Amino acid sequence: VQLQASGGGLVQPGGSLRLTCATSGVTPDHYATGWFRQAPGKEREGVSCITNDDGMIFYADSVKGRFTITRDNAKNTVYLQMNSLKPEDTAVYYCNLAWRGVNYWGQGTLVTVSS
Repeated sequence: VQLQASGGGLVQPGGSLRLTCATSGVTPDHYATGWFRQAPGKEREGVSCITNDDGMIFYADSVKGRFTITRDNAKNTVYLQMNSLKPEDTAVYYCNLAWRGVNYWGQGTLVTVSS
């Protein structure tokens, strides 16, 4: 299983970014794909995830109403649209795929929200 994350960058407060996580090597099955983040000096936390088959979605309270996760099963890709970004959203964002009890991780992509 491989995950390729992209889309991070520098954005001003109130701005938007879209993260992309392209996956490969997963057979048709039930799994969840999503994003975690880790800010400097803090533990990694779950941000959002979506299941591939029934489309169940999770959002952390801190991002509800601002972030939207979507999937394109034909492309094996998950997107995280991040709007109304705040300085506290600054972190390295990691793509995650949870399948059959195993967590797979992509490389991190840095999101910096600063004026």
